[in-house]
Amino acid sequence: MRRRRRVVLWAAALAGYAFLYVPLIIVVAYSFNNSRLNAEWVGFTLEWYDKLFHDQDMLIAAGNSLAIALVASIVSTLLGTAAGVAMYRYPSRLLSVLVLAPIAIPEILMGVSLLIFFVLLNLTLGLVSVALAHIAFCIGFVAIVVRARLAGMDETLTEAARDCGASPWNTFRYITLPLIMPGVIAGALMAFTLSIDDFVITFFTAGAGTVTLPLQIYSMIKIAVTPEVNAVSTLLMLLTLALIIIASKLSPTLLRSE
Repeated sequence: MRRRRRVVLWAAALAGYAFLYVPLIIVVAYSFNNSRLNAEWVGFTLEWYDKLFHDQDMLIAAGNSLAIALVASIVSTLLGTAAGVAMYRYPSRLLSVLVLAPIAIPEILMGVSLLIFFVLLNLTLGLVSVALAHIAFCIGFVAIVVRARLAGMDETLTEAARDCGASPWNTFRYITLPLIMPGVIAGALMAFTLSIDDFVITFFTAGAGTVTLPLQIYSMIKIAVTPEVNAVSTLLMLLTLALIIIASKLSPTLLRSE
């Protein structure tokens, strides 16, 4: 009976992982397909990657997405870290609702509300409005990660620093910040990933003439899903995997330095 349960659990786990990863494997494989259609495998080619790196519209869209993601991740990490510390040090239901509301609100509702807000401010829609929108919904994710890291921190260390005469700022700078740095980095990487592949909020706040990578991919798949779309999707997956590897390498190092 126990063996049968183990077999069933393994089968369910394998089925779940297959459901998640087999489509991704197919996307990667067909990015090397020597055919404009994804209906059948014709042969191996790197033509679509060459075409991708010579596609000016795609390069501009990728540059816009990277610039927005960098700005959004940096600013949201600073503000989200401060918000996470405030939520931990000064527990307040109102503060938690204000910080975490953008996470719970449906993206389409947030996109529409931000669009109306920018129009009321008479702010021209473009890269700035998209970056501000991404910062708004990334702060909550960073704050959650930082607060979780603070919850597992040994408070006696900060108390010892204060007993030794350290100011609140020095205590945070030399004790608290190094201890929560793995969480800060994890939040920054999460914010970067969420920003670079966001579509719904970007669609409402980009305005005419501003194109990001998700918007460019959307405009391409309305006609047909070509191997060029598979190629850019593969590169995005590689970027995400690289961020995961960097985070896994940095976190143990930071933990050892503590």
